[in-house]
Amino acid sequence: MNSASGRGDYSASVPLSLIVPSDCGGERLDRILARLLPQHSRNRLQGWIRDGRVRLGSETLTETRRRLWGGETLVVDAVEEVCSESATAENIPLSVIYEDDSLLVIDKPAGLVVHPGNGNWNGTLLNALLHYSPALAAVPRGGIVHRLDKDTSGLLVVARTLAAQTDLVRQLQARTVKRRYRALVRGECERDGTVDAPIGRHPTQRTKMAVVRGGKPARTHYRILERFIGCTLVECALETGRTHQIRVHMASIGHPLVGDPVYGGGASRIPVGAVFHRQALHAWRLGLVHPVTGRTMQWTSPIPEDFAGLLDDLRAAAEAAQAAIDAAQADEFDDDWDEGDGPQVFYVRGDEYEGGEEGDYDEGCDVAGDEAEGADGEESFVEDDDEAFDELLSDDELHDERVDEGESAALTSLATEDDSAPSDGGALARKRSRRG
Repeated sequence: MNSASGRGDYSASVPLSLIVPSDCGGERLDRILARLLPQHSRNRLQGWIRDGRVRLGSETLTETRRRLWGGETLVVDAVEEVCSESATAENIPLSVIYEDDSLLVIDKPAGLVVHPGNGNWNGTLLNALLHYSPALAAVPRGGIVHRLDKDTSGLLVVARTLAAQTDLVRQLQARTVKRRYRALVRGECERDGTVDAPIGRHPTQRTKMAVVRGGKPARTHYRILERFIGCTLVECALETGRTHQIRVHMASIGHPLVGDPVYGGGASRIPVGAVFHRQALHAWRLGLVHPVTGRTMQWTSPIPEDFAGLLDDLRAAAEAAQAAIDAAQADEFDDDWDEGDGPQVFYVRGDEYEGGEEGDYDEGCDVAGDEAEGADGEESFVEDDDEAFDELLSDDELHDERVDEGESAALTSLATEDDSAPSDGGALARKRSRRG
């Protein structure tokens, strides 16, 4: 890597003579070169223009927006970009889940830096790629098209040729590369959503990114997969690929990633269990259009062991908490309904049910009738009730007989008195009326 320009090192340039097509009249210089040299990305071509590698006759063109009218002859000092001389091949194990002549798809573990820099000049993915496929030394950045943060695990694609790399870069710009992430965030998300907020350098902490006015457009979609105690597992889909995009966007809406030491701090720790020492973020699905065959392809990666273990612990805690809630609710509704040997049955009939009404008497009879029509196992119970009812009935009949006998005696006595008294029909009638 050229430390001054920040662009790749170059081999000896090869001058190319290009004639501007007539139908490109009025177009910008960088767009015309992108059409004439499709194997190179527009960013690379713009860098050549700014470096003075494009000439029109004796004039050196350094403005990317320069308009041409068609028919001109351009001379381009095309150069081959190679990896940095400081990048050396290192025997670092790689998890390669797909490869062909154009692509490599890598399942990157957490803790592996993608590209040398910022104090990580060795032990990177680039070093591992150069050992795995030495031909990648001839491709800019070793074929790396996009990056994952050091402590983010998951899938990324590597181009094995310059043409494939250019095509994939254009797909990223056209958003035909589909990336899905699993993230564990603090707090309980209420619903699915989208964060549409520009991202740029933090105004005071230059090593961090932030949602800032004037930043580059960035959009993240997220949907809820599972809820835990104080945490939510979400799936994030990117429309753009800004640095730390998911981490910045989720923190901006009050849901920092669990374990994120930069954008979450203490608030990113899980409420129970051990501390998770990295951001809980995994690139689990990658989809793109193959740069040669044109086929749509897709790969997935299981959540790594440390992340999966964290989710298992949270599920166990959530289940234990729910069990405690269920037990407390059961205790709250547990009363004396189950005391005694069985249900208590009350029988009422007629006027002997004090304070009752006619409807109460009818309901009592209906209950007795229902019991009589019950299962065979209640037969003896019903017979006992019938005997008790017969006894009550016998007592009542005896009482009625005694009442009848008393009334008869009284009437006989009254008749005797009336027969011995003077024959006064009116008096006798009045006496009987009063006694009656």
